[in-house]
Amino acid sequence: MKDDVTTDKGNFIGLVPLIFFLALYIGSGIITKNFDSMPLLVAMVMACMLAFALKGDNKQDKFEDKLKVFCKGAGQETMILMIVIFMLAGAFYYVTKSMQAVDTMTNIGLTFLPKRFLIPGIFILGCIISFAMGTSMGTVAALMPVAANIGQMADISMPLLAGVVVGGALFGDDLSLISASAIISAKTQDVSIFAKFKTNAIIVTPAFIITVLLLMIPHVGVISLTSLGHIQWIKALPYVVVIVASFLNINVLMVLILGIVSAVVIGLVGGDFTVIQAMGAIHKGMLSMADVSFISIIVGGLASLMTHMGGVAWLLHKITKRVRGPIGGKISIASLILLLDVITTNNTVSIMIAGPIAKKLSKAYKISPSYTASILDIYACIGQGMIPYGAQLLMAASIVGVSAAAIVPYSWYCMVLFVVSTIFLFTKFSPRDKLDEASAKVAEKAAEPKPAKALDTL
Repeated sequence: MKDDVTTDKGNFIGLVPLIFFLALYIGSGIITKNFDSMPLLVAMVMACMLAFALKGDNKQDKFEDKLKVFCKGAGQETMILMIVIFMLAGAFYYVTKSMQAVDTMTNIGLTFLPKRFLIPGIFILGCIISFAMGTSMGTVAALMPVAANIGQMADISMPLLAGVVVGGALFGDDLSLISASAIISAKTQDVSIFAKFKTNAIIVTPAFIITVLLLMIPHVGVISLTSLGHIQWIKALPYVVVIVASFLNINVLMVLILGIVSAVVIGLVGGDFTVIQAMGAIHKGMLSMADVSFISIIVGGLASLMTHMGGVAWLLHKITKRVRGPIGGKISIASLILLLDVITTNNTVSIMIAGPIAKKLSKAYKISPSYTASILDIYACIGQGMIPYGAQLLMAASIVGVSAAAIVPYSWYCMVLFVVSTIFLFTKFSPRDKLDEASAKVAEKAAEPKPAKALDTL
């Protein structure tokens, strides 16, 4: 097998499997008026079969060669880590539900949050947790069960609440100082994470405020506080543990494990279940994420195949070859990262691929490095919140029991962020970073004519 012998221009054939998948999945949903009619996993498997049948840049590849590429992509480190997070998230959900932590958090929210501020409150809580945790996956795992319970009691649309939680989760994934995608986007542009944060915050703040205002509009049903019962504060401890551990910058896996352990201990002491029943709840929770995990594995393999066939290289060539001016450069960077996220379904991987090209464009058209890093992170997160086969939507859909496609129309924060960020692209907004200013001063000093040295006297 040739090792990724792709031409500079790539090959459009490499994108055909993705186009086939989107046409099959979206088309069947439109025809049947039900996006659950075509199982996402089956559609992905069919797209993989097409990828194995097609010949891209690596025309000499045998079936075994493509199978190696597929397995390498499906088993990459980030993919396995994501699946472990899925499993722990499922376990946390089932254990906290069994020992009534979810009910307790629901009662607290319904008791103390004003009715009109209930949905925006969930969104803001998601933003806080994700900013502290630095990961959208952990936020969805912690908050989605509570939001779903609130939705049932307050008669709020489940897809809407799922969209709210995913939006809040992606807020922190983009803006947090400890988010992997934020760190990598800053590193690829040789700018500090703090400079990137300041620039990013300027863009994100209007989107955050608009989203909060929009979330005050949806209907919230009549809530009878007398039916909520007495709040058992000790039951809320697993969520307190998760939130506090997040602010202490503990790894998301350890955060979820601590949440599970604390829930099991409190449940055993309170007599909510026996040890065997607790283990059964953990097992059931992990199994509930099996479908999501299988889809993620197939998506990882398919993305690797499309890259190997030249699809990503073709996309890079087409987007960057006709760039004109600073605005064109910014639009190209945004389009590139957004389309890469649609292909890879991983914002961190997308940024790693697009980062070097974005850096060249930013230097050529004098776009601020901190702004370039912000564009990369923002549009990658927008993509994650808009694709029905992305990890965040899949996890939220699995917890609330709706299709991921049904959540997409309610991913309001990502939609608003897209509009606001795109408006910024067409402006002259490009803050000068301290590093830029220092470099400019050095360059000016170097350009100054040096005075002739005086002759040494004997």
